[in-house]
Amino acid sequence: MTLVPAFVSSAAAQNADSSIPASDVRNTQIVTTNTRQPLPSFQSLYAWQKRSAALRNQILVSTGLSPLPPKNDLHAQVFGKIEGQGYTIEKVLLETFPGFYLGGNLYRPVNGHAKHPGIVSPHGHWSYGRLENQPVFSGPSLGISLARQGYVVFAYDMVGYTDTLQIPHRFGSAEMRLWGLGPLGLQLWNSIRAVDFVTSLPDVDANDIGATGASGGASQTFLLAAVDERIHFSAPVNMISSFKQGGDLCENQAGLRIGTNNVELAAISAPRPMLMVSDTKDWTRNTLRDEYPAIHSIYALYGKPDAVEAVQIEAPHNFNRESREAVYRFFAKLHPGLSDAKDLVEHDISIPPLGDLMALYNHPLPADAVDLNGFFDTWRAMSTTQNAALHDDKLLRERLRQTLAVELPTHVDAAQEGNNLVLTRGNGDRLQAVRIKGNGKGPIEIVLDPEGSASALQSEAVAALRKQKRDVLVLDVFQTGSAKAPRDGEDHPAATEDPGNGGGPMFLTYNVSDDQARVQDVLTAIAYAQQLGRAVKIHSSGDAALWALFADAALDGFVERVAENVPELRNDEDYLKHFNVPEIERAGGVEVARQLSTKKLREQLHAQPLPCDWGCGK
Repeated sequence: MTLVPAFVSSAAAQNADSSIPASDVRNTQIVTTNTRQPLPSFQSLYAWQKRSAALRNQILVSTGLSPLPPKNDLHAQVFGKIEGQGYTIEKVLLETFPGFYLGGNLYRPVNGHAKHPGIVSPHGHWSYGRLENQPVFSGPSLGISLARQGYVVFAYDMVGYTDTLQIPHRFGSAEMRLWGLGPLGLQLWNSIRAVDFVTSLPDVDANDIGATGASGGASQTFLLAAVDERIHFSAPVNMISSFKQGGDLCENQAGLRIGTNNVELAAISAPRPMLMVSDTKDWTRNTLRDEYPAIHSIYALYGKPDAVEAVQIEAPHNFNRESREAVYRFFAKLHPGLSDAKDLVEHDISIPPLGDLMALYNHPLPADAVDLNGFFDTWRAMSTTQNAALHDDKLLRERLRQTLAVELPTHVDAAQEGNNLVLTRGNGDRLQAVRIKGNGKGPIEIVLDPEGSASALQSEAVAALRKQKRDVLVLDVFQTGSAKAPRDGEDHPAATEDPGNGGGPMFLTYNVSDDQARVQDVLTAIAYAQQLGRAVKIHSSGDAALWALFADAALDGFVERVAENVPELRNDEDYLKHFNVPEIERAGGVEVARQLSTKKLREQLHAQPLPCDWGCGK
């Protein structure tokens, strides 16, 4: 595609290659949990390590864990010991967040060794959770067998299962999404705290920790391994797929898979040993042909292709005995001499009654336990305190960019369409602008109006710029003015009831919100002007002033801004009305955006007083 400078003669523009997309892919190519995704392919270790670092940050930001919350004392309660043949089982209750308690069971070997490898084991969506005991999955059989093999195993609940009932499994609202609070993030935090608990045990080797789980538990397994390097080996079972990414809210959170998928996220485990277990009847049926070779190629970049293995079981979706025994054999290869061969096959397992394994059976929940509203209040207060204490501009800007899901384009293509200019980053997006040619001097003046270019062209600001013979770009950013188009923002499949607008939690896991797309369009226009060697001045009003402010804050360099009638963002309702972006308040919101923008302005002016028409204090 040929670049068309915005302020050249119309004759030259007419000769340009106008291979701009006819429609914006952000409207026409909606990604869902069942969209087939490309398999990762990297030519160098450097390229993959750069990508995996960005993906790790994406996981943490999207789940509300950037930065990680403060780690309160777990106040671990370990009680109710049951003695079996070669193992013990104990009940566990952990305070993973102030007022929130996680239930589980601790399976320990009785072999006289001082230290053992530790394993954390999240479960999938079976009715009895970690205590399910059916052919398709038996949590107690898994724990008992691993303990007999010499591992200390902590099997713990999903939110809303078994003992962990303070908060329902499916929860969320548009307000909570602004603060990065959702089932996936809470469960990932519980998984991190589960590792804290296991590594604190005197009979565990803190440098030898693994994880295994199936289905939703597999999602937790590979996400935990991605963000917590204390996981040294793992076995996610029946989840890693290029055409299904997890169908429950506890596997989806806004921003998590924008531009990525479970295959890439699972590959972050490289080069730590991982077994990919799949079956022949669910979405992992193509693992041996597709997903495993892709992840194997990333392990090969580290020179450790044999550290990842794959096995496929002839069965429907499961964590059945055959799948579990495949995991036992893989773990045993990593720990030679730890287990007798006979213990790698399940045998002589006696499952205690449910009441004997439930942490809250005849045991009270602590009096300070909170409900969902109480948890949200504490989460919001924690986030506000953390944001007030952060002063690292680089960290704040990187987190803000990730929250906004924007990139700083390295090249922008353009083409003339009638009297308009159309810009694209080359990835199928489409930004329309009205070009007003001036005298070619000074900055390119970018004009933003919440109603689009038709409204802006009638404004006093544009009239004044015409009179001054300025070079002007009047933008129709995403879903404004002539850029309005049908967009399916519904959750697919349907998630929990969500009173918010701007898309539901499943939709936003894979697609940007309207306001995120608008900030990106502002950045694209800025990059285009700078590509022409021109400075930039942005004129904006109303909600558009917020798009300009956040675009400015995401930039490393300085742009001049004039803002009018800037909406106040004082509470959740204001954000939902004027700037609806997931995790934006967890990232510091408008206060951080102003902080970053104002600091650049002070540096530009050498600490001179700030002129108010540049947006300071608005």
